[in-house]
Amino acid sequence: MLDFTVSHEVRSLGVRVAGLLMAGLNNGPDNPGVEDLRSEITGRLKKELTAQSIESDRVLAGFRALHDKVGRSNRRFPAASEALINLFVKKGLIPKISPVVDIYNMVSLETRLSLGAHDTAKIHGNVELRLTIGNELFQPLGSTAPVPIGAGEYCYIDGSNEILCRLEHKQVEKTKVTKETCSCFFIIQGNAETSIEVLKQSTKRLTGLLCEHCGGMVEKEWIFSY
Repeated sequence: MLDFTVSHEVRSLGVRVAGLLMAGLNNGPDNPGVEDLRSEITGRLKKELTAQSIESDRVLAGFRALHDKVGRSNRRFPAASEALINLFVKKGLIPKISPVVDIYNMVSLETRLSLGAHDTAKIHGNVELRLTIGNELFQPLGSTAPVPIGAGEYCYIDGSNEILCRLEHKQVEKTKVTKETCSCFFIIQGNAETSIEVLKQSTKRLTGLLCEHCGGMVEKEWIFSY
């Protein structure tokens, strides 16, 4: 079974993260329950999220601080949660991709944490969150070829030395979730502004919604908060 570890160097940066391994998921046709959930969360967040609240949010500021520590521009490499929130404020909707992806996006919008999912059938070996050396393979989601990556970034890397997620900014083609995906490794990432209680609550929220709307069962869970 897949294992997930976090290096000491990444922990020292203030990265707080949970991992979740689920099997037996149904990510198939449109799901009426997910659409009802989307409508409810959209209505609530339209009242909560504004340009001002985004700028002052402590969790989002924590991601910006993390990027400063590793010398990466927040303009070029915004945390996935901040990019998703900005899109929501601009368009007033939650992107419709597939039930599993839509659910973790909803939890990301609710919590301001950065969430992602990776098809475990496409992961080689175990996953480690560590600093890059610069020789890792990175093919971003939507790209047809790998792109260079420098040293010193915190990235999720599998046993074949391929990056699954760069910072909490960009996932990859290799492990993207499709309609056929039935087993996922989920990432729920925060920063120094994220307590262990928030990580646990957010993971529980994600697990509950996935079990309710996509079936499946939890195989393993990790919580890294210091």
